[in-house]
Amino acid sequence: MVLMSGGQAVVQTLISLGARSGFGVPGESYLTVLDAFCDAPGFRFIGCRNEGGAAFMAEAWAKLTGEVGLCFVTRGPGATNASIGVHTAMQASTPMLLFVGQVGLEHQGREAFQELDYRQVFGPIAKYATEITDVSRTPEIIRRAWSMAISGRPGPVVVALPEDVLTQSAEIEIPTTEILAPKSAAVAADLEQLAVKLQSAERPVILAGGGRWDAQDRSALQACAHKLNIPVVTGFRYHDLFDNTDPLFVGEAGVGMTANTKRVLTEADAVLAVNLRFGEMTTDAFTLFGANRGAQWIAQSHRSGDEFHKYVAPNLSMISDPAPLLQGLMARLEAAAMRQDPAWAKSARAGFEAAQTAKAQPSPVDMGVVTRTVQAMLPADAIVSNGAGNFAIWPNKFMQFSQHQRLLAPQSGAMGYGLPAAIAAKVEYPERCVVCFAGDGDFQMNCQELGAALQAQARPIVLIVNNGSYGTIRMHQERHFPRRVSGTEMINPDFTTLARAYGFHGERVARTEEFADAFSRALASPTGAVLDLNVASEAITPAMTIKDLQALSEH
Repeated sequence: MVLMSGGQAVVQTLISLGARSGFGVPGESYLTVLDAFCDAPGFRFIGCRNEGGAAFMAEAWAKLTGEVGLCFVTRGPGATNASIGVHTAMQASTPMLLFVGQVGLEHQGREAFQELDYRQVFGPIAKYATEITDVSRTPEIIRRAWSMAISGRPGPVVVALPEDVLTQSAEIEIPTTEILAPKSAAVAADLEQLAVKLQSAERPVILAGGGRWDAQDRSALQACAHKLNIPVVTGFRYHDLFDNTDPLFVGEAGVGMTANTKRVLTEADAVLAVNLRFGEMTTDAFTLFGANRGAQWIAQSHRSGDEFHKYVAPNLSMISDPAPLLQGLMARLEAAAMRQDPAWAKSARAGFEAAQTAKAQPSPVDMGVVTRTVQAMLPADAIVSNGAGNFAIWPNKFMQFSQHQRLLAPQSGAMGYGLPAAIAAKVEYPERCVVCFAGDGDFQMNCQELGAALQAQARPIVLIVNNGSYGTIRMHQERHFPRRVSGTEMINPDFTTLARAYGFHGERVARTEEFADAFSRALASPTGAVLDLNVASEAITPAMTIKDLQALSEH
């Protein structure tokens, strides 16, 4: 046992668990934790400009690395600013710890300065919320929070750190036992039933999604799909779970679901949903897989039993990690035993490919051409991020992510996610190409994090799709209140000047034919880049629906 402060115990416990990086905004309520970072040379703290950006970075970093994301913020406003990242981590099933400086125990319950009851505030949006009230129990509580974040359905855990507990000292022993996520596997009888059903299916499909997929899980998904020749659809913004260039990849079940993806999911007579929770996006606003699905047979696996029967009533539910489920299935089936319609997988892929080339867009910068150009020029291990808005249709519907490329996008639909996520990716992989797609409104939610990127030397390429409007909201506004525009028009700053002020290469792309050279310069820039893309057009208006935009892609 060693005499240490509560702040030192927090940092030393995290390091003993393998923590390497954290994101946050400094605050007076956790000064002793910040001080303890000085004695932890192996731990990197990334200072951010807003707690919301910091929480997004922690979530994206965890999603990318498979480790636990760490975020540190101060009490009150710092915590509420960070809540957007907590909600995003919960929706995406991402393991994350949010540490919040707290009012000292001696002042709690008096509505002290910036006081919040964190269990009440975060209870509905986090997996668990707790508080350290005894300095000697600091390692115990943090280790439990870590375990909860990675177990079952992964998610965010909030730990409040009262200021007086952090400054107290005690003889503390830091356990060295590693905490690993518990493994689960489907039982033999369920695997046998699943094998029998898939063997007799004429139109089977695998629907994959959810959090905490590791390399073994991804490899098993690829191997199983190929061995059994089953087409694969990924859940909302989980494109990178399966190589999109593979002939068995047939689409993503998300916002603006294509007609082909909906056809495949509707016509499938057997659906294997792997690690997936059936949310609004994946079910096309709760119209797919419901009680009226006829003879369609559904098997759902998940790491947590809490994810069954929320809307979809599966015929078979299995608590299992992806890899043992898929490996167990492969051990029981051979391709020769499958009775699948030989045209099923090919027709599903043909429908996917038919929607990949957009028609010429009647705007100064044609985003169809931009997306194809980015696709062709991206390195094989590139990382792409995006926030939320109609602009996300381009990376989400018209890009194909190859085996080693990654997508970081918010399942929660949170604006402002793309830039912090791209910065987090650059923190972890400074040598890799990272490209962020952002709308002009989306970008300005967290554009101040360009300062964090500058300071951390983690500068991505940002493509701003600039139409001078909150496009998604304008779309709905025009649908319900035609020609009554209120609050959705935007007057933007000069984004290139802003970029240069933060040390980035900044460039305005006024016409389509300028983009390829501009993107080449961005790729070559050692200081990252911000390209302001002029997509304002009378033909492509904020009032257009996602279906309208998809119609532009039809041959």
